[in-house]
Amino acid sequence: MAAPTTHAPPTGLAARLGRAALLAAMAVVAANIWTGSPLLALWVGSRIQGGGGVSMGAVFVVVACMAATSLLLVRLLGRLGERHDRLLGLRPPPRRQQPWLRSLSGERSSEQRRRTRVSALDVVLVSTVLIAAGAFEVWFFFFSGSSI
Repeated sequence: MAAPTTHAPPTGLAARLGRAALLAAMAVVAANIWTGSPLLALWVGSRIQGGGGVSMGAVFVVVACMAATSLLLVRLLGRLGERHDRLLGLRPPPRRQQPWLRSLSGERSSEQRRRTRVSALDVVLVSTVLIAAGAFEVWFFFFSGSSI
């Protein structure tokens, strides 16, 4: 099976600005999966709880709200990634079979790697995870006041 074919991507300032705007939107949505979704869920849970101790109803609302908003943000991120690929002129990649479902006597992994490409969505997700991990380390070692 051949690598996904490409179309000639639109060039010009408007096309580049559109792709840059989509990349920025993907970065914001990816960051909100880590930050906005939990904060929104905690806010909703605090409104349900009111005053007093923690109740299981409020905990359930926090978990359900965080699951729902995270799922919506992940789907939005996928659609933004697809749209960015279309603006680049890339066709959607063929559906991949997960490595643990492949036959051991199947094709070589080097052939599989040759056919796959790294998308902008992959780069955005890895970048946000690295930035989040780096920010956590800076906070933990320099600002948290931990005993170590």
